[in-house]
Amino acid sequence: MLLGGYNEFLEHAQLYYSVTSSMTTELMKMIAQENLETHVEKELEGESLKGLLSPLQVWITSASAPACYNLIPILTSGEVFGTQTELSIVLFDSKDAEEKLHILASETHDLVSPFLRSISVCTRVQEAFRQAHVVIVLDDSTDKEVYALEECIRSRVPLCRLYGYLIEKNAHDSVRVIVGGKTFVNLKTVLLMRYAPSIAHNIVAVALGVEGQARAALARKLRTTPASIKDVIIWGNISGNNYVDLRKAKVYRYESAIWGPPYFSRPILSLIFDSEWVNGEFVTTLRKLTATGQQLRGMLTAHSIATTLKYWYHGSPPGEIVSLGVLSEGQFGVPEGIVFSMPVKFENGTWKVLTDLKDVEISEKVMTRMTSDLIQEKLVALGDLINFQPYQSEADVALKNQKTALPTTDDNQENQRTSDEHQDSVSSDLIQDEEKDVVMSNDVDSSDLIPQTISEKPRSQEPTNDSEGKSVEQQQITLDQL
Repeated sequence: MLLGGYNEFLEHAQLYYSVTSSMTTELMKMIAQENLETHVEKELEGESLKGLLSPLQVWITSASAPACYNLIPILTSGEVFGTQTELSIVLFDSKDAEEKLHILASETHDLVSPFLRSISVCTRVQEAFRQAHVVIVLDDSTDKEVYALEECIRSRVPLCRLYGYLIEKNAHDSVRVIVGGKTFVNLKTVLLMRYAPSIAHNIVAVALGVEGQARAALARKLRTTPASIKDVIIWGNISGNNYVDLRKAKVYRYESAIWGPPYFSRPILSLIFDSEWVNGEFVTTLRKLTATGQQLRGMLTAHSIATTLKYWYHGSPPGEIVSLGVLSEGQFGVPEGIVFSMPVKFENGTWKVLTDLKDVEISEKVMTRMTSDLIQEKLVALGDLINFQPYQSEADVALKNQKTALPTTDDNQENQRTSDEHQDSVSSDLIQDEEKDVVMSNDVDSSDLIPQTISEKPRSQEPTNDSEGKSVEQQQITLDQL
């Protein structure tokens, strides 16, 4: 090493010690290859031992949420991070939830998982995310009432600012942050990116929950299993106005007149001949799940987060399309600066947007429908916009105009009822026509982009629970003190 290459070493040995080598070049290369293989084996063994000495630090925020109860058994099973990795899990939440967290930690110990080194509870904000390798952000507890959508949106900012600051300060340099849940998922992700800019590329939003529900609905229609359906793409706002794209969707192991080996697949749109079901019941089912707040329950949220982490660490199945909420850089014509669900693949410990997909162009009308709310949410949260104006389609505007045309009085209630029935019919026709404009691509007579609605509706007269509450204010005070 001090003298230079192998030839220089031979010259030095021969000159000073009268010693030379009669080894041939082929033998030298063989020995060098064996030495390299031995070195690699020792390095891998050292990394394995290092992993045993320093387990993977996994932090779960809002750990008192129901999803955490379902998430822990999956994380400690060895399927997510691998059987060579031990975990150290930290349950992070407010002081009010401390008792519940200790009960959860005690139950986790009872699992006797060979991959769990330790599990602890943290309620002190200053200690949050210390040396964290993975941070899982769940929906926050509800303990504060809000009456306006704008107030609900702005209430997300303090906690995201706090988390971003603490992650940058305390977490590992290569920390991976994954945001799940059913309320303002895209907004919380983009706010975390804003307040933790050094790790923005390692912050993502989980979209597999919406994808799972769409695949399950399709499987019920085709009388097959949801796991047999692949490549369903979720575009847009994960917890709001999104679209389910079936143009690339395939079904495997489908029992029909055409049969093939396990890798043989058939396009979904070629098997569903009932276009009215795709444009009607399929749309309505997914929309109701979002509108009623049932889009992502604890079990589905936990499984979606765990699967996304598994793909992130070990790669997604080869050739399979995965939906993920990432920061837009203008791909597919999506405006830059918003978190948008789009098709990706995981490989080599990172993700990549599949910009080379063919026949997935999105019309301007559909793009406006998906991006309008996301852009406004960000502007309202940052104080650049005062009032939020939800996107209204042509059908919504027509229905609104018709409702204001005939005032309701005691004398014309019967006429009003007749008018309402007519309005519903007109609205339904307009919505269906609009959706057909969206889905009629490449002469496909089926729906490939299915609209969803916002999962929270705090604009009504009834109060809506906020997701941060008093703990946010307390933590923000602590942050200011820091």
